[in-house]
Amino acid sequence: MTAYRKTRTWIDNFDRALTLSATPEGGTGWTVSDTSSSGTPTYLTATNDGGALVLTCDNTSEAQNITLYQNDILMYDLAFIQHVWWIVKVSGIEAATVFVAGVGSAQADDEDTVAHHAWLKMEGATSTTALVAETDDGTNDNNDKATGTTLSSTYKKLGIDFTNGISDVRFEVDGNRVASGTTFDMSDKTSGQNVQPYLQIAKTSGTGTPAVTIAQFGIQYTYSYGA
Repeated sequence: MTAYRKTRTWIDNFDRALTLSATPEGGTGWTVSDTSSSGTPTYLTATNDGGALVLTCDNTSEAQNITLYQNDILMYDLAFIQHVWWIVKVSGIEAATVFVAGVGSAQADDEDTVAHHAWLKMEGATSTTALVAETDDGTNDNNDKATGTTLSSTYKKLGIDFTNGISDVRFEVDGNRVASGTTFDMSDKTSGQNVQPYLQIAKTSGTGTPAVTIAQFGIQYTYSYGA
């Protein structure tokens, strides 16, 4: 059989009506995990900016966690990903807020327990604006590496570059490399370890209403069919 080796790119601009819930959305597979008990966080498409998806915690004083993911259908082998990016802006970030955007394995409400992940993160208890970079392959765990960049009410492109190999994962903000002083090595991952698009905003308590607006998600990856 002829072998087919190519590169694919999937980009979602969230420029249409979407009904998101714990059931995968038809056509895209986007799914929301919502851990609120009394409150009613929202995850709605916006009519401005040419389309966007807005995830917002409400003002109920409780722990709330909203994850946008692919219902734990792990489609992307870490070894074959080329680039991943999210174009996002945030509001209402406070000390009780945690935000991550990247790729990860099976969803967990505590982002630090996601077994395999690569993402950019905001930890409100440390800073309500600073972005840090993280990877974890089950052995090598690089946490909270400073990027020298921030995220707030202006859109920024949060990128992850895998083209230098799984032992040298690189992070970018608006096309500029960040956290270059750390080697993000994910080479101890399980062979064939797959991940999914992963974005999460959460608050641990309080009446704040942190939110993230997502203008675009993109992923580029290689694939091969046949001998």
